[in-house]
Amino acid sequence: MSTAESLKALSDDHFGRWKNREALAETMIPMIGRLYRERNVVVAVYGRALVNRSVIQILKHHRRVRMIAGDLSVVDTFPLLQALCELDLGPCRVDLGKLAIQYRQNPEGLTPAEFVRREVAPSLGQKNEGRPTDVVLYGFGRIGRLLARLLIEKAGGGDGLRLRAVVVRKATEGDLQKRASLLRRDSVHGPFEGTIAVDEENEAIIANGNYIKVIYANNPEDVDYSAYGINDAILVDNTGKLKDRAGLSRHLRPGIAKVMLTAPAKGDIKNIVFGVNGHDVTQDDQIISAASCTTNAITPVLKVINEHFGLISGHVETVHSYTNDQNLIDNYHKSDRRGRSAVLNMVITETGAAKAVAKALPELAGKLTGNSIRVPTPNVSLAILNLALPREITREEMNDFMRDVALSSRYQRQIDFTNSTEVVSSDFIGSRAAGVFDAQATIVNGHHATLYVWYDNEMGYSCQVQRIVEYWSGISYIAYPAEIADI
Repeated sequence: MSTAESLKALSDDHFGRWKNREALAETMIPMIGRLYRERNVVVAVYGRALVNRSVIQILKHHRRVRMIAGDLSVVDTFPLLQALCELDLGPCRVDLGKLAIQYRQNPEGLTPAEFVRREVAPSLGQKNEGRPTDVVLYGFGRIGRLLARLLIEKAGGGDGLRLRAVVVRKATEGDLQKRASLLRRDSVHGPFEGTIAVDEENEAIIANGNYIKVIYANNPEDVDYSAYGINDAILVDNTGKLKDRAGLSRHLRPGIAKVMLTAPAKGDIKNIVFGVNGHDVTQDDQIISAASCTTNAITPVLKVINEHFGLISGHVETVHSYTNDQNLIDNYHKSDRRGRSAVLNMVITETGAAKAVAKALPELAGKLTGNSIRVPTPNVSLAILNLALPREITREEMNDFMRDVALSSRYQRQIDFTNSTEVVSSDFIGSRAAGVFDAQATIVNGHHATLYVWYDNEMGYSCQVQRIVEYWSGISYIAYPAEIADI
């Protein structure tokens, strides 16, 4: 066979395998959708949910696993998914990737159906109980609209979280159409996945069949939510205007049972970083905070580093995308430096993230300092952690540990991992992890380590908020395989 013929045969072989995997992924999409809508079963691959994902996204999620578990494709997971669809499952979270790796090492010689039935036996015959939890968004800015997208996407069979209303101040005539347009189109995150309609008469937005009442009000006291059929709801305040208990208590109106702030809170309010101190939230709590995007990005990393290596002290420097509270061009601003043009300057500013870490991890109180530089990018930020450790380590030891944490531990939805030499900030737009550890940038010098953590300060943070709301509402999933409790 000539060289040309060999290359053609090789090309045909690769193309044929690709088309086969594409076909399997296409077949998987409705199966994954039915499991989610009809039985509240979330299917994932190494922590990344496959619900509402495209063919290419499903294939890419499988490809990512190569760095820890070797080659994994839809050819491995498809038979297991078929077996799941044949079972009478109750609500659970099934990691097909991990199950496929375990099945590959199956010493009993079980069929895929026998293996899956054994692994998910506790969920067989379980049924959903209770009614969905109503959610109200107070404010409809960057975080509010992303939360709306996530809640609509995760509506599933309707027995989880249900976005019932958003509360805003009426700006101008045509306000409702403008709000709907901002939800439909996003310059950073792209178009809304689905359909959006406007009910002008009843002042509502209908997104993928979700009827969302738009309530116009100037103050929390102006709204009686029970008048709109909203009861025992969780209200998410994403305006950042009210930050203490007295201010946030104003939201506890008829129909609202709990209030969450999407910013660091003042006073005795719990600041929660999901995956780190989420267990501190109780059903008796009425008001909590989801801390900040930076606190959510760095706290999980600092927690696992402190538990595994120990941590003497550290400094956190964040290179942060500009935000809406800065000026586009030079103008008056009450804060130092933030009045200067956000799109033309790097702006040194303060951050409370280092101190806020101690609210979620009291063992790190007094060990961290922090500062921030706002830069001319609209989204995705970078935290640089300069850490002093109690013993000498190597760069390989640090990177290997963080890779295992990101792919195999219970922190896999908080900590992601990249080992690419080419990634830049825009590659992390849409990342749903709280932070992404950049192994190529790691610097270790004896007792000192410099670590780089990327984070989508909009989407990653919104996902963390959604996870807290879900947990606080009492929604929980049995995980298969069982999630590792500790590192």
